[in-house]
Amino acid sequence: MTENIKPPPDDYKIRCPRLGHPIFFSYCRSENMGIPCYKILDCWFEHFPVAEYLRETLTPEEWERAFQGERKTKVMSLLELIEQAKKR
Repeated sequence: MTENIKPPPDDYKIRCPRLGHPIFFSYCRSENMGIPCYKILDCWFEHFPVAEYLRETLTPEEWERAFQGERKTKVMSLLELIEQAKKR
């Protein structure tokens, strides 16, 4: 990394608009099956240079999966979870 950008420590939390409660950066960094939440850039940009940090730490493929792919709506995500639960 050019500036040695470090993410906030886990004792620093911000409110997650998706979950509705405080959350730490390391959760957001890997909550989406090991890749960052698609809202991580929107949520953390005021707290540290999150885009630069992620550009330095993610592979191009991970960046693409996290931020360039199709977004699922909340309803679609819930329907998928229901289907998974039915299969169990």
